[in-house]
Amino acid sequence: MPALAQSLRTENQLLVKSWRVPGWAAPERNFSLKDQGALNDQLAQLLSRGVPLVEALDVVSQTVRPTAKPRMIRLRDLVQSGSSFADACKKVGGFDTVTIAVYRAAERTGDLAGAAKELSITMRRRMTVAGKAATLMIYPAIVLSISLIVALLMMLIVVPMMGEGLAKSDIPLPAFSKIVIGAGTWMRDNIMYLASALGALLVLAVVGRAVIFAAFQSMMRKLPFMRDVVIAQESARFFSVMGAMTRSGVPIADALGVANQALGHPVMRRQLERLRNRLIEGGLLRALIDEVVTLPLATRRLLIAAERSGDLENAFQTLAGDMSDEVERTSARLLAVLEPGLIILMFFMIGSVLLALMLPMLTLSSKIQL
Repeated sequence: MPALAQSLRTENQLLVKSWRVPGWAAPERNFSLKDQGALNDQLAQLLSRGVPLVEALDVVSQTVRPTAKPRMIRLRDLVQSGSSFADACKKVGGFDTVTIAVYRAAERTGDLAGAAKELSITMRRRMTVAGKAATLMIYPAIVLSISLIVALLMMLIVVPMMGEGLAKSDIPLPAFSKIVIGAGTWMRDNIMYLASALGALLVLAVVGRAVIFAAFQSMMRKLPFMRDVVIAQESARFFSVMGAMTRSGVPIADALGVANQALGHPVMRRQLERLRNRLIEGGLLRALIDEVVTLPLATRRLLIAAERSGDLENAFQTLAGDMSDEVERTSARLLAVLEPGLIILMFFMIGSVLLALMLPMLTLSSKIQL
């Protein structure tokens, strides 16, 4: 609504009447990582060459996607009217709290170009990590979907036809074959009920997608191999944010308060929040780091050494890159484990149906040979 009112004011028009719609009907989405990367990359290059911020934003509005362009134009207008860049980003919406905090700190230090460059690097790392996560999600989903569709078609078409043929031949059926053929015949005869049940499950999955996604994330954090990928992803995100914020001049305690919001791992978030609280109370960072046991031991030792030498800023940057590489390595290991597991699962889903149809054939073949 504020964006619409601002747009109408620029066109000398007046908002007379409005209707409120549910939040789910018109959700306000954040800028994509790609758009934020393009924004920060362009800002870093233009501002470092002395281009005024308003002109830089005008150029950036031409490089983002068409859906993000209206927000960029409003952002430019707010800055032109006297708002600070961080406040304008908050009013426009679409920027996360981490990005706004980095912009606000950079405005205090006068190094907005440097902050934009760090955020651009951070966005590229996050896109790389997100791409690996998407690959891990999409590959099993495609394989399982194909397996389910093939098994369902076999149960609805092939199994009932074979069952009718075997019944006419008076071939004795094993118990397993009777169960599978009976299930396939029932599914074919009650296909409308089956479709209704599948539709209801789909609706429930859409409505309760947040609960399902939370349960899936909880499972990922506990399973072997997958647990390592999650820890590496969360660590890469955390150190990228910490590196961008500390390089912009944000104190460690304040940077921890913002960076913790970017974490999705509840145990890691609790441990880092406890570290921050005890650090504010006067604790020594080098002594508190060892209590964050969700971080690998080597990572904690590196942070302790960097804190003693006063080089935490570079340590965060180094760890962000190392953890991004670790995501790639652990993802490759997980895919290597998933591939044979998915093949075995496909065999149980499709092979069991084929086995139920082959058993009577083998019985008939043995009788003919006798």
